[in-house]
Amino acid sequence: MPVSQPREKTMNKTIKAHTALIVLSLIAGLAVVSVGITQEIGERVRSLGGGEVLDRLNAAPEIERQSVSDGGFGRAYRQQPPLIPHKITGYQISPANNRCMDCHDWPGHVKAKAPKVSETHYVDRLGKRLDKISGTRYFCQQCHVPQADAKPLVENDFLNSTQVK
Repeated sequence: MPVSQPREKTMNKTIKAHTALIVLSLIAGLAVVSVGITQEIGERVRSLGGGEVLDRLNAAPEIERQSVSDGGFGRAYRQQPPLIPHKITGYQISPANNRCMDCHDWPGHVKAKAPKVSETHYVDRLGKRLDKISGTRYFCQQCHVPQADAKPLVENDFLNSTQVK
């Protein structure tokens, strides 16, 4: 059945209107891009937060700034996973090998004089006790981290749980 002429004219007008809208959108987009490109070189660029954009990068931090403690580190809050009090550079953890467990799993912890991992690490997510570390607890650095000897990034008056009165 042929399309009536008034309906065909309406469709042509709609197509022309959409085409014009697309062309205008492209022109507006190009105008915005060209303004950004043609900024004067001497003009300072501002960040979205209003501060000036940095014009140089800081030097990378030293890698060997990790704190080492013989007695371990205090905890900042109850049930905080213990911090790692020794260097772990080069430790490889894969599904087949976990170097942390050489010293922290039974019976290696006795010879290494290292703390044994908590019994909670031998329980799967369904509560079943296991003979080996649970897969959900296998990748130690998900929770346990080395302590860096670094100054705070911002001033704060944080008190850990033992300091709060």
